[in-house]
Amino acid sequence: MSSSNKKSDIGNRQLKEIYFILFKGDFMMNIIKINGLEKKLDGKEILKGIDLQVDKGLIVGIVGPSGSGKSTLLRCINRLIELDKGSIIFNKKNIRDIPPTELRRKIVMVHQESVMFPGSVYDNVSYGTSLIANVKKSHILKCINDAGLTEDFLDKDASKLSGGEKKRVALARALALDPIILLLDEPSSGVDPKKVQTVEQNIIDFSKNRKLTVLWVTHNIDQAMRVSNCIANLKDGVIREVCKTKDFKWEGAY
Repeated sequence: MSSSNKKSDIGNRQLKEIYFILFKGDFMMNIIKINGLEKKLDGKEILKGIDLQVDKGLIVGIVGPSGSGKSTLLRCINRLIELDKGSIIFNKKNIRDIPPTELRRKIVMVHQESVMFPGSVYDNVSYGTSLIANVKKSHILKCINDAGLTEDFLDKDASKLSGGEKKRVALARALALDPIILLLDEPSSGVDPKKVQTVEQNIIDFSKNRKLTVLWVTHNIDQAMRVSNCIANLKDGVIREVCKTKDFKWEGAY
């Protein structure tokens, strides 16, 4: 065996050991498995062979410098854009074999820019639930509360809310679909700094209470460490490190 092959084997064993420790060694619990994901945008390589396995119920913070491919990775996971190479397995099924509309009800993304539809907050939060039978107002109210808003917001004009309030409405709209996985792109951007801690606690609480798996992007490593169970460090289109939050050494991470 050549020295390069030996190094490759050692690297693979080390990676498996990381997954074993991080995800309790129960590979049947992996809800997402990403293997060799590559993606180009406008001819530029953005993702260059992403490998990541995520266990059910974890909050995974994806950190990295601007332009490293964090948002692109999220958009690939629920097929907002198609991957060029590699595979993404969700609940033991290749996402290519799941119709996009069906996939996006199970893996829901909240974008950095929150788009409001015409109408009230209630109209916005209930927008996607027309495909769910017997949705009650109490369900919508719970989603509003879980996103950090109160009942008096339900009848407000969504277009007149602040940026941070719109962000929370978008989050409530995602929760209303009862997703299995939630993808969050910079969920606290545009939020009043005094309320950022509340947003962080909301993520922790609804992940636990709803048994939600959360993959979220943040440029703030301190914030990622406060909220996440584990950290994936993405740099130059490659995941450089995956580890439990307590083991993450953020000095020199970028």
